Amino acid sequence: MTEQTTSSKKITVGLILSWILGVLFALIGIITVFSEPIPGIVMLIMAAVLLPPVNKLVDEKWKLHLSGGMKAVVIIIGFIIFGSTVDTSKQQSNQPPIQQEQSVSNTEQKKATVPAEYKSALNKATMYAKTMHMSKQGVYDQLVSEYGEKFSADAAQYAIDNMKADWNANALAKAKTYQNTMSMSPSAIHDQLTSAYGEKFTKAEADYALQHINN
Repeated sequence: MTEQTTSSKKITVGLILSWILGVLFALIGIITVFSEPIPGIVMLIMAAVLLPPVNKLVDEKWKLHLSGGMKAVVIIIGFIIFGSTVDTSKQQSNQPPIQQEQSVSNTEQKKATVPAEYKSALNKATMYAKTMHMSKQGVYDQLVSEYGEKFSADAAQYAIDNMKADWNANALAKAKTYQNTMSMSPSAIHDQLTSAYGEKFTKAEADYALQHINN
């Protein structure tokens, strides 16, 4: 009686473990099979090996019965395959951030290679546009003028290409100055804004200024 009771307890414990591990592996397999197919399939196979109903079905149809030792071997091999495939997936998923870091590093290198003269020209151009409300052509001419900043043409062009300015707003500010301080007519203001000897704004920018001068 003692031996039968002990054997019965061992079988019950084995069944409980088979159910617990089988269900656990099945859940993991179902969750991961869509994002990581290979690990998911491996976990589902391990679940099939462990679950008692699947074992019974296989035994009845194909007369294939796996011993406890064979199940343990299958589980160990499954864990090895699962671990190796997950590690490979993690390595692949980490590649884009590495490429992104390299891209950021290349951008920083490009910024670092900008000559000091170009940076100075950009700072001056921004100052002229923001504080004196100058036009794009006016800023450029001031940067390269031998009576002005005396920057090289390349440095001045870099500044124009990389600065942030609202040229319409600058034209409007200049137009209001001419109207309020010099009482100029709209036609005279427009000519002064677009003149090559005046503010050097474009016709579109001057038109915008006169359209909004009384706002």
